[in-house]
Amino acid sequence: MSEVTIARGWLFGAAAVLALAAGGVGFTLADIQGSKDSGAAKPAARKILYWYDPMIPAEHHDGPGLSSMGMQTVPRYADEGGAGNTAPGISIDASTSQALGLRIVTVRRGALASSLTATGTIDVNQRDVAIVQARAAGFVQRVYARAPGDMIGAGAPLADLLVPEWGGAQAEFLAVRRTGNAALIQAARQRLMLLGMPLGTIAAVERTGRPHNVVTVSTPTGGVIKTLDVRAGMTMTAGQTLAEVNGLATVWLNAAVPEAIAGPLKPGQPVQATLAAFPGETLSGRVSAILPQTQADSRTLTVRIELPNRGGRLRPGMFATVSFGGSTQPALLVPSEALIRTGKRTLVMLALDKGRYQPAEVQTGRESGDQTEILAGLSEGEKVIASGQFLIDSEASLAGVAARPIGGIAAGAATAKPAASLYETVGKIEQITAKSVTLSHEPVPAIGWPAMTMTFALADARIARGLKIGDRVRFGFDQPPAGPTVRRLAKVAGQ
Repeated sequence: MSEVTIARGWLFGAAAVLALAAGGVGFTLADIQGSKDSGAAKPAARKILYWYDPMIPAEHHDGPGLSSMGMQTVPRYADEGGAGNTAPGISIDASTSQALGLRIVTVRRGALASSLTATGTIDVNQRDVAIVQARAAGFVQRVYARAPGDMIGAGAPLADLLVPEWGGAQAEFLAVRRTGNAALIQAARQRLMLLGMPLGTIAAVERTGRPHNVVTVSTPTGGVIKTLDVRAGMTMTAGQTLAEVNGLATVWLNAAVPEAIAGPLKPGQPVQATLAAFPGETLSGRVSAILPQTQADSRTLTVRIELPNRGGRLRPGMFATVSFGGSTQPALLVPSEALIRTGKRTLVMLALDKGRYQPAEVQTGRESGDQTEILAGLSEGEKVIASGQFLIDSEASLAGVAARPIGGIAAGAATAKPAASLYETVGKIEQITAKSVTLSHEPVPAIGWPAMTMTFALADARIARGLKIGDRVRFGFDQPPAGPTVRRLAKVAGQ
């Protein structure tokens, strides 16, 4: 790959690109270079290869003039191609770099908190549902003033039922009771219970000595009435449903999480939720379940969180914002602002030695705050531009400088010697020896590996010290000719 030196022609072209993209904001590179060169001596004659429009780099012209877009063409000089130089990237002198305000950061290894945010709605706890049924055939004599959606307490009356069958059975029980035969009395009482008569009604019959064939049906639990299918004068059959009551002691918060980022979520994970109905208040809970079915229209998974509902303030249908917290995990990090997202791939601009810069393709992972995890494409200690990289990338594209592919050798890295990128993922130790480790690991998207169980060589037996079978670990490996080799191994925090 040849080196390209930034010259006045490029600066004019890059400034035109930036002016169109940013709406003419601020100053241009041509302004910077022009001010720097204003007092310089006239340069020696340079060989011009062709003239071109920076907006259409593929369109070449034999001389100065206007391009097909009506823009003034600029020259492309022979020494800009650097035919005799094999150093990669483009070169910018120190004064221009300072004028551009380039900010260079070092790729580092640090801790990245697992966190993501999703939206959700409050729903009733479907495990806390009471079904109220008629225990015997009869007639509805009275209906209390209830309706679906009403909030009621435990033991609230719903309807009075007349049960003729109970009246005859109670009369027989009272007749047997007067005989004083304990065995017969117990058998008669058992018959009343088998007819579905509540214990309270049986006790009232014994206490008063007269039949009670009208029974009041009440709710066994407090909550909200979901359905109410009882009206005065209705004929009821044994087992017919009169009402459904949803308890509200706890509620479900169903959060819609995009399937692409739902992988790290696990039951039991802590959750923070804020509701539009209660601004400034944060509710704490835990993930109780991750439903197995994906919503086809939105490509989201439903994550269920169970929340306590003190005072019944949380009502079904309320809107909530959910933040999923988790333990921090080691990761290779760069500032999120250093990334150049093209839509097809993600790039960073490498800062090489002697003022040279080269784009590099990277594979990104999780993002938290202003830091992004790099799965592949960079090594610890390399340097990237965190501010001002878009102008440099524009010139690299115009000059035809190819981006370093994922897995390429680091050029000018700050480490002692260039090393191939490590691929990182999480797995569980199935077997471990002094020279190898068998891991059942998650997918490795950077190289297209699915989740599988395989054996890796250990670069050094000391990196597995203190680990045992069953431990969940985050590991980094490369693929030398001898086979996949683990270079870094660390137990996942919070295990």
